[in-house]
Amino acid sequence: MTASAPRPEAGLHSARRPLLIFVPLVLFAALAALFVIRLYSGDASLLPSALVGRQVPAFALPPVEGLPDKPGYSDADLRQGEATLVNVFASWCVPCHQEHELIMRLSADPALAHAGVRLFGLAYKDEPENIRRFLAEGGDPFAKIGADRKGRTAIDWGVYGVPETFIVKGDGTIAYRFVGPIGEVSYRSVILPEIEKALR
Repeated sequence: MTASAPRPEAGLHSARRPLLIFVPLVLFAALAALFVIRLYSGDASLLPSALVGRQVPAFALPPVEGLPDKPGYSDADLRQGEATLVNVFASWCVPCHQEHELIMRLSADPALAHAGVRLFGLAYKDEPENIRRFLAEGGDPFAKIGADRKGRTAIDWGVYGVPETFIVKGDGTIAYRFVGPIGEVSYRSVILPEIEKALR
C-alpha cells in the first residue's frame, strides 16, 4: 500500500503559520515608529494650550526656603500690573541653564521694566538648596519665585516639561505659552512681540 501524497492545501496552510507570528511584531514596530516620528517632528513651542485666552488657574505657591527676600505668589498676583512672564524652570534642567542668560536679559531690559513687565519664576520639582545654587551661579532675574515642590501647580497650568514660559496679561489672562528653551531667534521674533501684544 503506497502512502498518499500530502494535499497542496495543507502545505499552504503550514507555510502561512510562521508568517502570522510576525504580524503583531510588524504592527508594533510600525506604531512605535509613528510615535517617535510624531514626538520629534515639528516645533515643540507650537504645542497647543487649552489655557491660552483663559484666566490663570487658582494656585498659591510658597517661597523657596532660604530666599527670604523673594516671596512666593498666587494667581491674585498675576492680576496686577501690566504683564507678567512666568518662567517654569528647574536647576536639574539642562535647557533651563541654556536659556537663563536670555531670561536675565528680559529682566534687565529697561523698556520692559518701564512698561511694567514683571518676571516670576516657578521652580518645578526642585530642592531649595539647588534652586539657590542655580540662581547664585547664573543670576536671579525673578521678582517672585514660587516653589512647586510636587508639581501640582505646573499640572494645572498644563506644563509638559521644563522650561516653559507663559505671558500673562494684567487681568490674569494667559496670552501666550512658549514650550522649550528660549533661544536668540525666539527671543527677538516670538517673545518680545508677544509681550508687546499682551501689553495692548
